[in-house]
Order: sequence, then C-alpha cells, then structure tokens
Amino acid sequence: MAQDENPSRKGFFTDTSVCIGCKACEVACKEWNMVPEDGLNFLASSFDNTGRLSADSWRHVAFIEQREPLGYQDSGVGRPAGDGADGPGPVDLGMPSFDLPGQRTGEHYEGDPGNFRWLMSSDVCKHCTSAACLDVCPTGALFRTEFDTVVVQEDICNGCGYCVPACPYGVIDRREVDGRAWKCTLCYDRLGEGMEPACAKACPTDSIQFGDVDELRERAQRRVEDLHEAGVSSAQLYGEDPDNGVDGTGAFFLLLDEPEVYGLPPDPVVTTRDLPSMWRHAGAAALVLLAGATAAFAGRRS
Repeated sequence: MAQDENPSRKGFFTDTSVCIGCKACEVACKEWNMVPEDGLNFLASSFDNTGRLSADSWRHVAFIEQREPLGYQDSGVGRPAGDGADGPGPVDLGMPSFDLPGQRTGEHYEGDPGNFRWLMSSDVCKHCTSAACLDVCPTGALFRTEFDTVVVQEDICNGCGYCVPACPYGVIDRREVDGRAWKCTLCYDRLGEGMEPACAKACPTDSIQFGDVDELRERAQRRVEDLHEAGVSSAQLYGEDPDNGVDGTGAFFLLLDEPEVYGLPPDPVVTTRDLPSMWRHAGAAALVLLAGATAAFAGRRS
C-alpha cells in the first residue's frame, strides 16, 4: 500500500463515557509491542491491576470508584434525580452497573446512601505538541515522527532518565532491567503500514478512537455537545485545546469528572518552557563574568 509522503497528524480520542474497563487495549498493546509483564498486582481497594502508566504499561485503564448513581446521570453527574438538580431527568449513558461483593445496588454503604459507580479511562502518552521529553533528550533517542507523534528509539537511549521528570503527565518511565526509557509509540510500525494502533483496533466499544487529530477534535466536540444536551453537564474535553500548556496533545480525552479525579494534571505545562530564557540569562551572565575577568587580567598587566 502506497503511503502519503506528508501524512496528517495522527492521534487518539478516548471517550471515557463508553469505556467498560475490559482492558483489551492493555492486552493488545502488550502483545503487539512485546511489552514485558509488569506484575499485575491488584490494589487493595481497586480492581485496577496496573495502577499507572510505566515502562511496562503503555496503556493503563484506570478504575475510579465512587459512591454515586450507576448507569444513569443527570445534570449534576452523580446526583440522583429529584435532588434539586436542574435539567432533564436521568439519562442512560449505556454504562454498566455493578454490585460490590456482598452488596446490592441501592443499599447503603456504612451509612452513605447511594450506589457505587466506576469511572473508567484508558490512559496513554499524550504525544504533546510541545514535548519536554524531546527537549531534554541528549542523545536524540526521542524523535518526532512524520505522523507528529513522539517515539523513543530504544537502541539510542542511554538511560540518562532526563525525560522522566520532564514529562508533565508522568508518562515516560525507565525499565528496571536495562534503565532505558519506554512509552507508547502510537504503534509507529503499524502506522507505517497503514494500520491503526493495536489498542484502538482491540477496543470493543470504540472508546479509543484513532485518526486525524483535527477530525478527532471535531468529533469530540460533537460528543460533548450531545452529552450536554442529554443533561450530562460535567462532560468535558481534556488535552484537545491547541492553546493549552503543551500547545495541545495528540491524545485527548472526554471526561465525566474533573481531571484530578482521573489522576490527570488540571493545567499541564511543558516543563522546558523557560529553557530559552534561562540560556539567554546564563549566556549574559557568562559574558559579564568574562568581561570582568578580562578587565581584571588587563589591570594586573598594567
């Protein structure tokens, strides 16, 4: 298949309102990219068995447990109908309802009325427009592809780790066995063959949608508008704004609660934004020191 020599920017739109937490994306990512086993340790208070993105988890399906209504939402998202919320009555989002072990939906939990719901979201590298990891990499192991995605070349990475604290999302990580940095590549090898990334291919509900970033942004806006019209007032987009602190991302999300609830920074900023001014100030200071040393040396000789 002939490939476009100048392809448009590719990315992900993740609609968390239809994520069912099946983790098919995690499995597909590991299988295709041969990502090693990461322990799959179940957390004490959660069904989440990966916990976070890491060098061995390039996709992470977060489970956010809340004692809120299940399956149905109103304009307050989480407040039952008749609770004084404005807007229409309950709206079925098609989200599944689950009972806690030994409990029935609708029962009280330790004196707290209401049901129990999960917010689910498949997190991934954001492939930032202004990527701090690229700025700090001393070897060129990190590079921007023709699809405007950010990829690590493992054979060039020297394991310095500068990219790890540079990422405002805490995505990139070093693997313990070799010290090198690893993260999502947006299946760069598949894109080169005209295929969609493995995670999007495996997603059974189209929660993970792959395509041209501009088209995905339009699609995401329409989805938010539809949810708002249905009374889900808290539905919001995260990361799609090209004027945000990282100049927009190639992977963005529709959330049903605030970003902090999903473990996402509310106002991410590229951590290297002040580097140019810092270098200018350092250069000016070096010139002043050089001028002073020159003057002192000249004074001694005279």
